[in-house]
Amino acid sequence: MTVQRPDPARDAVAVREATEHFLAAATELPADALAGPSLLPGWSRGHLLAHVARNADALVNLLTWARTGVETPMYADAATRDRDIEQGAGRPLDVQLDDLRASAARLEEAAAQVPPAGWAAQVTMRSGKVIAAAEVPWRRLVELRLHLVDLGAGYGTADLPAGFAARELAVLADGLTGHEGVAAVRILDTEAGTDWTIGAAAEPDLTVSGATRPLLAWLSGRAPYDGLTVTPDGPLPVLPPL
Repeated sequence: MTVQRPDPARDAVAVREATEHFLAAATELPADALAGPSLLPGWSRGHLLAHVARNADALVNLLTWARTGVETPMYADAATRDRDIEQGAGRPLDVQLDDLRASAARLEEAAAQVPPAGWAAQVTMRSGKVIAAAEVPWRRLVELRLHLVDLGAGYGTADLPAGFAARELAVLADGLTGHEGVAAVRILDTEAGTDWTIGAAAEPDLTVSGATRPLLAWLSGRAPYDGLTVTPDGPLPVLPPL
């Protein structure tokens, strides 16, 4: 299946909707819930909220790079990123929510300021991957949708919008195609009738099949992924973390 091309205008609308959804869920959290664990190992819900806010500012940096042509990395360095999340984790819920709203507004404004030609600019993600700036709104959408699952607030991978789930599944599977160190697996989406072969081997050793959302949960390192079938019979292959 071909990965859907980014459309920053369309994706920006989806980001706005996902931001409202994320904020609504965070607002409903009890004040003492922020100290409790999120579904991300080692992070509390407070860490997760702080990360989502700082991610918005990091993506503002990439859009500034696209708009001005001046290289502006997402974060000054890894230590600064980690320190900002750690320092923000312990704040009260109302402060966290204000930060989430303000950082989301800064990102929306930055996207509105990118000229049409600017979306073709090449910018570098924290991982070192180079992408077109047009992909930045989609990257933000992924952060919001998947981290809402990680918040552990009653929203799971089964609740992800169908179009989002299908698109992100294609993105993740495409990123693992030809990837050294990944088990050679044919992934069959029985819901959509699409398939991919991940790993670097010429022929897959096995097939993992199932519906879109459980496949996405497995590829993104989230649970549950009930209903997936491995052929020949055996455990699901272990995938590298995102």
